[in-house]
Amino acid sequence: MNNNLTPFSKPANVSSYTRDTPRKVPGLSDLHRMTMLLLRERAPKDAHLLVVGAGGGLELKVMAERQRDWRFTGVDPSPAMLGIARQTTAPHASRIALLEGTVDHAPLEPFDGATCLLTLHFLGRRERLHVLTQIRRRLKPGSGLVVAHHTAIGDHPVVWLERSVRFAERTDAPAQSAAGSAKIMSERLSLFSPAEEEALLLEAGFARPTLFYAALSFRGWVATTL
Repeated sequence: MNNNLTPFSKPANVSSYTRDTPRKVPGLSDLHRMTMLLLRERAPKDAHLLVVGAGGGLELKVMAERQRDWRFTGVDPSPAMLGIARQTTAPHASRIALLEGTVDHAPLEPFDGATCLLTLHFLGRRERLHVLTQIRRRLKPGSGLVVAHHTAIGDHPVVWLERSVRFAERTDAPAQSAAGSAKIMSERLSLFSPAEEEALLLEAGFARPTLFYAALSFRGWVATTL
């Protein structure tokens, strides 16, 4: 993983993650529910799901609460974020294995579906393709993958990042302040157009990438294995 992940090694950022993320991502709880619904369409009753970028445990908590027969394996390179995930998902610990590392450290056993939420925008093209390819290697034929993250929207993607900043702040922040934050985000994140996002999913071996979530600069897709 690249150095863009280093913010999640800072105690202040980690401790506030579960509080701040729902404020920053429009409709996050609904995104988690939609993710579960889409995976459930192809997963068996006793599914085993792979969660890449599991730190914080927010999507794990939602899925574990609502799908009592599902099991989960989550991976994340940040020990501190995994600590938060263990706290968040403590009531369901018997069904959740949390591993420190990248997708390469996940078992090769075929999973019934996978998620990678709010993670891929930290990765450049080569790393992102590697992650998607490695997820594909670990999925059963016909299973689903759900991804969602910041993307480059239209001809002026920084404008959409600025709108996301304004949404997150929930205040009438000065335009100059929001624009400055958006510029920093655009320099730190790897943003691709929706067409490029879908092309990467296809290149990694997935089929039928379909947009299902759109919220300011965030986009989410569901795709299936061949």
